[in-house]
Amino acid sequence: MTKSELVQRIQQLKTEKNAVILAHYYTLPEVQEVADYLGDSLALSVKARDIAAPIILFAGVNFMAETAKVLSPDKKVLIPVPEAGCSLAESCEAAALAKLKEQYPDHKVVSYVNTSVEVKALTDVCCTSTNALQVVESIPREQPIIFAPDRNLGSYIQKLTGRDNMVIWDGACTVHEEFSLEKILQLKRENPQAKIVAHPECKAYIIEVADYVGSTAGILEFCGKDEAEEFIVVTEAGILAEMRKRFPEKNFIPAPPEDSTCACNECRYMKMVTLENILSCLENESPEVHLDESVRQAAERSIQNMVAIK
Repeated sequence: MTKSELVQRIQQLKTEKNAVILAHYYTLPEVQEVADYLGDSLALSVKARDIAAPIILFAGVNFMAETAKVLSPDKKVLIPVPEAGCSLAESCEAAALAKLKEQYPDHKVVSYVNTSVEVKALTDVCCTSTNALQVVESIPREQPIIFAPDRNLGSYIQKLTGRDNMVIWDGACTVHEEFSLEKILQLKRENPQAKIVAHPECKAYIIEVADYVGSTAGILEFCGKDEAEEFIVVTEAGILAEMRKRFPEKNFIPAPPEDSTCACNECRYMKMVTLENILSCLENESPEVHLDESVRQAAERSIQNMVAIK
């Protein structure tokens, strides 16, 4: 089938089945084009909860579809590629986190939303890259914290808060770990008017040279409001499609990784989602996300504890 035929058939099935497609900013541009809603992982999961459609297809990696199912247990949540994982989520296994909790029984656990449902079930309160600072600051300063799993985000928050009672899990997103400071600075020399925008999952020396540090949604908002006409984008390159769509008058330059054979950093898992497997998923209403109910409820509690923070 041609691309146009695939898109037409997907749209037809969405109508017939009353299904909605949610797509993350890091997916392929053609996947983003067939999505009903585009966003970051938690915002999409909340959207899944709030919309009336009985079938949700999550174009993203597996922890995202799990989170949508946590918040929408009565809906059928589909994921085109269940094996599409996440290097960050996989860096923190639930059994290992349980052992760390035994080692630090008086610590509250704050876990990034980029984790498995089992890790969320062991967590006191979840956070996102947008609200991690707010979540940590909502906890009394004398209360020690385990922060999992991203060491870069955890260290960034620890620096902002000055808290010395945080145990930070040693995990990371391989995509955000691999940006080259030398190449970013070279881009800045070549484009002196450009502002550097970076995700807090990047290493500290990258964050230090950034003009703005924030989540994917935060980066988009900053680029829209800021008067600069050029931006060096230090996060997964999939976000460039939405940037160029929203702000065609501005120039967005993808930051390169250390690997000289690559022009930009991409998540191979996100790129596993295609129009072809979306179509197959809708046709068969499978693969579907299934969760143990007790684990789901515990994970939901950690997310709701985050939402309750004002």
